[in-house]
Amino acid sequence: MVRRIASQVHKQVSRLMRVNYVKDEPAWYEAVLQFPPLPLPPKSPPIRHDSSRHSKLVPPKHKPVNIAYLEDEVRRQFFRDHPFEAFRPVSIVEGGAVAEEHPVQGKDWIRLSQHGKCPSPEDAVRFAVNLHKYHKVSLTVAYTRAVAEFRALRAEHDIASSFSRLEAEAYGATFPSEVDRTFQKEDMVYRAPERKRALDEGALLARKRWRAILSIDSGMGNTWSKGHEYARLQDQGVRPRHTYLDELSDSPSPRQEIAALSSGSQSASSEFLRMI
Repeated sequence: MVRRIASQVHKQVSRLMRVNYVKDEPAWYEAVLQFPPLPLPPKSPPIRHDSSRHSKLVPPKHKPVNIAYLEDEVRRQFFRDHPFEAFRPVSIVEGGAVAEEHPVQGKDWIRLSQHGKCPSPEDAVRFAVNLHKYHKVSLTVAYTRAVAEFRALRAEHDIASSFSRLEAEAYGATFPSEVDRTFQKEDMVYRAPERKRALDEGALLARKRWRAILSIDSGMGNTWSKGHEYARLQDQGVRPRHTYLDELSDSPSPRQEIAALSSGSQSASSEFLRMI
C-alpha cells in the first residue's frame, strides 16, 4: 500500500472498504473518525536574508559570437551615399529555381560592366568586396572605384534611355503616364459588356449564315421521313441542292479569273501587233 499522510489514512481505508477490498473494519477506525488527526500546517516560504538581495548576477560563460559580413558594412555606406537608390522598384518575385551566379567572379571580375550595362546597388557592393578580397585592394579604394563605375554606367544608361524615348516619339510612339494607363484600363472594363454583346451578335450571324437551308424544289420536302427519302434519292443519283453551295459552285474560282485575265491580255497584245 502506498504510504499516506496521517490525515489521509482513514479516508483511504473507507474507500477500500467501499469496494470490499478491506472486509474487516480495523479496530482504530471508529476512534479515528471521531477524533481525526490534525492537518499539517502549510509550508512556509524559505527565509531570505538581506545579503542575498544584493548578490551580483554572474554573467553566462558562453556568449554568442558576433556574426558580421563585410558586405553589410559596404552596403550601409553605399545607401548613405545614394539614399534614392532605396526607392528604385525591385522585383522580389522568386522563380521556380535559384538564379545561378554570374560566371565572371573572383580574379576575372575587374570591371563592374562585366555584370551588365545597368548594374544594381547589390552589384556595386559585391564588386567592391570582390576587389578587396581577390585583388588585394584596400576597402576604401575598392569602394571608391566601385561607386565611380556604378555612377558612370547609370549615367550612360539614363542618356541612352532618354535618346531612345525621343527617337520613338519621333516615329509616332506614345508613352502614357500611369494615370492615363489606369484610365485606359477602366475604359476597357466599362466597354467589356458592349464588346461581348457585339461578339455574341457576330457569332449568331455566323451560325445563321452557315445554317443548312433546303429548298422546296429539292424533292425532299419539309417533312421528316427518317432518312428514307434521302436514301431513295441517293440510289437514283439525285444530288441534294444547297443554295449557298450552288452559288459558290456557279461563281468562278480565283484561279479561273486569273487565267481569263491573262488570256484576255494575250489576245489584246496579238491584236495590237496585227494592226502594226
